[in-house]
Amino acid sequence: MYNALSGLNAASRAATLVSSNVANAMTEGYAPRSLELSSRSLAGTGSGVFVEGVTRHTDDVLLGDRRLSDAMVGYDSTKADFFNSLESLIGTPDQPGSLSGRIASLDAALIEAAAHPESNARLSAVNTAANNITDHLNSTSKAIQSARLEADQAIAHQVQRLNTGLKQVEELNVKIQEAQARGVDPSGLMDLRQQTIDGISPILPLKQLPRENGRVALITTGGAVVLDGKAAQFEFTSVNMIVPEMTQASGALSGLSMNGQSLQTGGERSPIAGGSLAAQFEVRDELAGEAQKRLDGFSRDLIERFADPALDPTRASGEPGFFTDNGSSFDPTFEIGLSSRISVNAAVDPAKGGQTRRIRDGLGASVPGAVGNAQLINDLADALGKSRVPASGGYGGAARSSSDLAADLLSSVSADLADAETQRSFSMSQYNTLKQMELSKGVDTDAEMQKLMLIEQAFAANARVITVADEMIQTLMSI
Repeated sequence: MYNALSGLNAASRAATLVSSNVANAMTEGYAPRSLELSSRSLAGTGSGVFVEGVTRHTDDVLLGDRRLSDAMVGYDSTKADFFNSLESLIGTPDQPGSLSGRIASLDAALIEAAAHPESNARLSAVNTAANNITDHLNSTSKAIQSARLEADQAIAHQVQRLNTGLKQVEELNVKIQEAQARGVDPSGLMDLRQQTIDGISPILPLKQLPRENGRVALITTGGAVVLDGKAAQFEFTSVNMIVPEMTQASGALSGLSMNGQSLQTGGERSPIAGGSLAAQFEVRDELAGEAQKRLDGFSRDLIERFADPALDPTRASGEPGFFTDNGSSFDPTFEIGLSSRISVNAAVDPAKGGQTRRIRDGLGASVPGAVGNAQLINDLADALGKSRVPASGGYGGAARSSSDLAADLLSSVSADLADAETQRSFSMSQYNTLKQMELSKGVDTDAEMQKLMLIEQAFAANARVITVADEMIQTLMSI
């Protein structure tokens, strides 16, 4: 009778696990369970079946690889999204309003104005085309700084998520340990812990290490121990505004610290390298800064093309040329953020109190000159198309025209985008493959149904034993 009762209990527990497995076949992070049984003996005689416990089936190696791949996707996607946005800001030649298109429009406007220097409409078209270029550079620079600000805010958000997730894993570790001490199945808590770790794995590339009593420790691939007993506390302070001069090195932007110790946020040796958090720091402190540098270099080249004193004899010494640094002459020691300040000389802009005739007569011409004189306009067109070596921006030592320099600026961004997209495609393919492998090791409903049939048969057989034993007792009692 006791043997049969223990068999009924085991079959009932097994049916409970099967029903849980089937019910959670589509649940993210759920690991299949199975019942571990052993035969019990008493004084050398079989005494029924003993339920050892519940086994939660996971492939820890596959799970770890998938989490690292998840972090790689977060890193590559963040970079690719930045370069894609930057390419859209600069604009490809086939897009209306692109930088190269605006340079071509200015060149065409100068040629048309030189053909009819007496036409105020054509001189106004030159002023409009020039303002379109400076507006484009201003807005692109502003967008780059907005991208840095968004990255800064994303860092703050991810640090908060990271701290919350690590604290939750710490608390789950304690609950799992307590459940095991009470003899309660902690599988549900382990599922929740796995889901919590999965939630923060795109932020940091984490490795999970087993500890006693069902607890786990977490360490980054860069060697930072973020959880071992107690969860680490990350600190970061966001800002409300970012301008080109603000950097982490200058102290204007916050770095990252863990338990009060500063962490290196960039480079391969960074303890946080490889996740979306590291990518956001890279966007804020490196990629956007390099983009701003190249844009400033282009703006400087544009200003210096028209700053030659021999180009316009009417311009006083030291006065700015056709393009200015916020209305003043350009100072090479103050190049950072130049693309956000570049503007057309107010002397030729009616919106700023100037006159478009000075495009023909000269920036310093106080009285109108000969309306048929197109010499200065032709010289301006030549200056725009002249090949010269850029003084800054990292463009190399080759001489280029203004349109060629705009093409090089776009080409460098497009090349970075192509590399980032290639890396993202690889990491996404790897992640999807590992995810499919992980899902294939999940609940097999066909196998669970077959198992349920065996459980049903075992339950019926044990119930039959009890029925027979009861009949025997009743027979004995009736004698």
